[in-house]
Amino acid sequence: MGVFEQLPRRVRDVLDSYLEMAELGRQARSGGVLRSLGPSALRGLLFKRGKQGVPTHFPASHEAFVDWGCPADHAELHELYRRAKRGQWDGETYLAWQTDVDPLNPEVPLLPERFVDFDHLERLGIQLEPEEQQKLLYSVVGWLLSQFLHGEQGALMAAAQVTEAVPLFDGKIFGATQVMDEARHVEVFHRYLDDKLGKVYQINDNLFTIIDALMRDARWDMKFLGMQIMVEGLALGAFGTLYSLTKEPLLRELLKMVILDEARHVHYGVLTLRDFVQNELSEAERQEREDWAFEVALLMRNRFMAYEVYEEWFEGRLSRAKWREFITAAPGMEEFRHVMFKRLVPNLREIGLMSPRIQPAYEQVGMMRYFDLAAADQLSGEQLVEELDQAH
Repeated sequence: MGVFEQLPRRVRDVLDSYLEMAELGRQARSGGVLRSLGPSALRGLLFKRGKQGVPTHFPASHEAFVDWGCPADHAELHELYRRAKRGQWDGETYLAWQTDVDPLNPEVPLLPERFVDFDHLERLGIQLEPEEQQKLLYSVVGWLLSQFLHGEQGALMAAAQVTEAVPLFDGKIFGATQVMDEARHVEVFHRYLDDKLGKVYQINDNLFTIIDALMRDARWDMKFLGMQIMVEGLALGAFGTLYSLTKEPLLRELLKMVILDEARHVHYGVLTLRDFVQNELSEAERQEREDWAFEVALLMRNRFMAYEVYEEWFEGRLSRAKWREFITAAPGMEEFRHVMFKRLVPNLREIGLMSPRIQPAYEQVGMMRYFDLAAADQLSGEQLVEELDQAH
């Protein structure tokens, strides 16, 4: 038995979290990325600012851009704006909030039992009775939806900043619809968690790190890349996975409507960044953003370790490393990662941030298999929902 295994379990868990953070830093491909994400990582992963129970203050330093001539400067974005106007919906009246939701009803499961491998958990020394298994799945879906809620809170703030900063008038008027969309998403996710599940988890440390970095970055295109392509693109895949898995009708309809909105947001990101990345940035600036996107992809992958559920259920009974082994191998989480990066990688390719230089890094972590799939400008929300319904 090594020295590490001889330490008390709580000490091992604390050291494990530090080692995990150090490993992310070790994988960073450039000093610029470390300088960009490092302070936010310290605030989120080390000091856990998102879990201190107080509002977070982000200093905003971006430059606002106004063209008083209101030019018609991007026909595709203007058409997206028209689609966004037609797609507005009222979360208070559209959704059937009178639906009775019992999170422990196996006849209408929030998640299927196969989402996690309870045999794997038993091999790790934890045996749960059937009712405990239902409660654990209830905790997992509550945790997932809580992270969706917090991601939408970040998207609301970022969308407001980007609407000020984007140097396209058609981008601004579309951006205004996204601000409204994100407010509605915060409303419906919070209401579902509060009224139907009675359970809201704190923000995951990795997600806090990303949002903290985006709020503080002065460059409009970095806010755009981080939120529209990375966070929104990965969220679109996550929403789709849960939509295809859950049997609960209110949650399915809620997710469907959010997916229709989010598909427009990611489309917006691709349209706006494609020309800017390829025509306005120097090669050094493009490479910096390419490296940054890869590091954020790793952070987002680690976002789904659900340590908050571990702390609630198994802290003191199971090591943090063993929990990570269990949750990483869970069939439902594997599906989450598959669908999320299936949506992300083609968008990075489309905007010019998947050059041959960075591709070996994506290959090493198993993401290059998504390279040739369709990007967001080729898939409407309606097409995504139809695809998910067929899979369901």
